[in-house]
Amino acid sequence: MRIAVPAVVAALMLVAVPHQAARGEVVSQSPAGFALKLSADAAASKDEVWKALIAPNRWWNGEHTYSGKAENLYIDAQATGCFCEKLPKPADAPEGQRMGSVEHMHVVYADPQRGVLRMVGGLGPLQGEAVDGVLTITLKPVEGGTRIEWTYVVGGYWQADPEALAPIVDRVLAEQLGRLAALFPSSPAAAAG
Repeated sequence: MRIAVPAVVAALMLVAVPHQAARGEVVSQSPAGFALKLSADAAASKDEVWKALIAPNRWWNGEHTYSGKAENLYIDAQATGCFCEKLPKPADAPEGQRMGSVEHMHVVYADPQRGVLRMVGGLGPLQGEAVDGVLTITLKPVEGGTRIEWTYVVGGYWQADPEALAPIVDRVLAEQLGRLAALFPSSPAAAAG
């Protein structure tokens, strides 16, 4: 039995996504999960893009965080590190209460020289499902800059309908990738020409 897509996920469908340089597609989907492929070009070197990639506080949309603020995001880009978020204490928190935190993904492979970052976890509403996702980010030099490729493969036991979630997750990830690429405003074609 499948339950309806949660209201918070349905609300994501209504969020306007600004013009973006990212291209994404759902390459496969089934009742067991889905696979997404996304790409964008940045007019910057692989090293510059890597530095920006591991600073999600610079490019991730705060509307897609638990705290509501992208400034609370960080990536510790080494094996056993994480793509995490600090949850500041509320002003009325009892004395001695610790700050909260969220692990969005767990880093399993980080190689800045090859331009590969791989993380495991369920992003956003997927975190509450009994599923696992593998996000592989690859940076490839192209004429005039760097191509940023994201592949996100998710599968497991679902309460929600993965076939309904796949295009929503694709859209939200495309927005984030577009925001990362937008840190480098000239397109590679413009830089080359």
